[in-house]
Amino acid sequence: MNTPDPRFFEPLGPVGLAEIAAAAGAVCPPTAADLAIASVSILALAGAGQVTYFSDRRYAQEAAKTGAAACFVTAAAADALPAGCVGLVTPAPQAAWTAAATRLHRPRRFDANAPAVHPTAELEEGVEICPGAVVGAHAQIGAGTVIGPGAAIGPGVAIGRRCVIGANVSVSFALIGDGVRLLANCAIGEAGFGVAVGASGLVDAPQLGRVILQDNVTIGACSCVDRGAFEDTVVGENTKIDNLVMIAHNVRVGRNCVMAAHTGISGSVTIGDGAMLGGRVGIKDHIDVGAGAQLGANSGVMHDVPAGQAWGGFPAQPVKQWLREVGWLRRAVHRGGGRGGEA
Repeated sequence: MNTPDPRFFEPLGPVGLAEIAAAAGAVCPPTAADLAIASVSILALAGAGQVTYFSDRRYAQEAAKTGAAACFVTAAAADALPAGCVGLVTPAPQAAWTAAATRLHRPRRFDANAPAVHPTAELEEGVEICPGAVVGAHAQIGAGTVIGPGAAIGPGVAIGRRCVIGANVSVSFALIGDGVRLLANCAIGEAGFGVAVGASGLVDAPQLGRVILQDNVTIGACSCVDRGAFEDTVVGENTKIDNLVMIAHNVRVGRNCVMAAHTGISGSVTIGDGAMLGGRVGIKDHIDVGAGAQLGANSGVMHDVPAGQAWGGFPAQPVKQWLREVGWLRRAVHRGGGRGGEA
């Protein structure tokens, strides 16, 4: 999608470009003041009637080809935009875009005056709603699904058939397939961690994406899966995730993957089908883990992992190399009398 899903984000536009620029603290050319802006988007996906931002020269090619109507940009980088895109000059493009997103999109929230199950929610036959659970406006829940006590199913959320949603689970900004199990106290679809630097300091960057859990996914107790910053966070079918696991925004996990407890996946990581992650694995942002890869417990992954390989250690490397280095270090310590002497 190139615009936030209206099931989860209420559109507040269109708004004139001059108003958008003023709210964001940017300079708008007078000739473009009345240009109608309906939504924000990211640089690579933006089109007509949308505003985006460009702040990193690594994305100069995307900037040169953007179809956005307008773009927040520094004065030094304004020449990178195509002729059809209006440059909104600001020293802090991402923070300006954050202000524009707040003006154009409002996350849908629970109606405090509605009953526990909102009248517009759609429940198929055999759905069980336990005491204390709340179901938001226009949510959809499939046949045979059980919603545990104290669970919160947000507005617009779609949950498939034969799912089990545990006690005190929170589900928002999410589309969930059939046969999914969410154990107690896990949080699906909360805002991912992202900040922008503005004139007054750090501001929370908007998180305008979704979470998609495909069929037969299991997510353990107290685990968190953040919604995408703009694109989706996706967990592939039949993937099994342990308790106390953290999956950040824009992560894409393949099918039939396994993650043990205390694993932490940073933003925009891609994990291939059949990958296996031991306990307390940590993966740096924008890393690719290939299909069938195996990561040993306590691994700290700082580089892409090729498909089918087993890695371990910190920083993680192929297991055979890591074990050779550990063995050499152990022998070196013993030769030095246990005092870390010369090898």
